[in-house]
Amino acid sequence: MGDIMLNNLRSYILETDFKITILKSKIDIVNYIEIDHFDDTKIIVRFEDGHLIIKGENLTISKLLNDELLIIGKAKTIDFQ
Repeated sequence: MGDIMLNNLRSYILETDFKITILKSKIDIVNYIEIDHFDDTKIIVRFEDGHLIIKGENLTISKLLNDELLIIGKAKTIDFQ
């Protein structure tokens, strides 16, 4: 029983799934692989199962970590490929 609880806790703390959270004027991306393209109108982010394509205006990366990315600006479309 203790091993199961420890494994569940470890999975929760060390979450490895790709996750995207969309807020007003912000997009938070966790567990991405790499940024394939970046300019102020389009950002392409690669993740394990494909690509996330964000198109909009004044797109800026305001936080860049090994596993987390925060994009600000006016997103018009978000596509998964």
